[in-house]
Amino acid sequence: MTKLQDLNEVGQSVWYDFIRRDMLTGSGLDDLVATGIRGVTSNPSIFEKAIADSNLYDDQIASLKELEPAEIFEALAIDDITAAADILRPVYDASDGHDGFVSLEVSPELAHDTSATIADAMRLWSAVDRPNLMVKVPATAAGIPAIEELTAAGLNINATLMFSLSDYEAVAMAYIRGAERAADPTSLASVASFFVSRVDASTDAALEGVGSDHALSLRGRAAIANAKVAYNRYQELFEGERFAALKAAGTRPQRVLWASTSTKNPEYNDVMYVEDLIGPNTVNTAPPATIDSFIDHGTVKADSLLVDMDEAATFIDSLPEVGIDFDAITETLQVDGVESFADAYTSLLGAIDRKRLQI
Repeated sequence: MTKLQDLNEVGQSVWYDFIRRDMLTGSGLDDLVATGIRGVTSNPSIFEKAIADSNLYDDQIASLKELEPAEIFEALAIDDITAAADILRPVYDASDGHDGFVSLEVSPELAHDTSATIADAMRLWSAVDRPNLMVKVPATAAGIPAIEELTAAGLNINATLMFSLSDYEAVAMAYIRGAERAADPTSLASVASFFVSRVDASTDAALEGVGSDHALSLRGRAAIANAKVAYNRYQELFEGERFAALKAAGTRPQRVLWASTSTKNPEYNDVMYVEDLIGPNTVNTAPPATIDSFIDHGTVKADSLLVDMDEAATFIDSLPEVGIDFDAITETLQVDGVESFADAYTSLLGAIDRKRLQI
């Protein structure tokens, strides 16, 4: 078996955090599935790189040149997502709806508008029309009620841009409340995308700002500790009384998904956010380079996520004593994440418009 298949055997699914048309028209995604990839995720930044930095979409842009750039992008994205969903459908069927998903994000321009997010998600769900689609909704203040309403309506939701325990708790409870209202909660699948490496990047910078030997010795620990704290809360919610009735009726728990798992600091182990976050009923969505690195020299550390969970909570709680406002860091990371995706979306539309005019 491959290392990715070994991860699946110990309870973690690996999804591919990248999409581009040439991996859908050739055997690329099929080959990835054969090695153990169990799903695909996308976001505005990924689509920006795929469409703006290649000529793979130029012919279709030419055929749609009378449309507005946003309409052209949606047509391109829906075609890619639909093709990926069809390739992954055997995984979805064989796993009884546990894996085989592809994610498509609502417009990042709607991150602070609940009703518009709900409408956009419903429209995308209908347009793709595949049971193994997950619609990505950001875990903003406006996104949380949208996640509940969309879950209640029977949509599969990938709740994204979570950086803190409070973000995670809000998303998990939104899923549970939505599932309790759904006509058939047993058909639901959902993940809570908890971002990892960006937490270390920001916390390390703050620790370097403090500058003491003790502060510097804490670098590279916050992200994994933060993830373990969130997973501990997952266990409390989904393995405890709050979810018990839904679980007994056959409803799936909302899995925690580790996102932003490429290592930003070259001094750190380049697969640390894979090796140290392996646990039951989790997902790791990683970019191609990280997956290649893990296959090359990574180690499958079964249940590494469960090690030193109490110490992880103690570490996060101790950061204010060093002068680190961790809550402010994670709050800023979500704000910046929303803005980053909105900027990528704007840049993408500009690139499409330029291609359209050139054509």
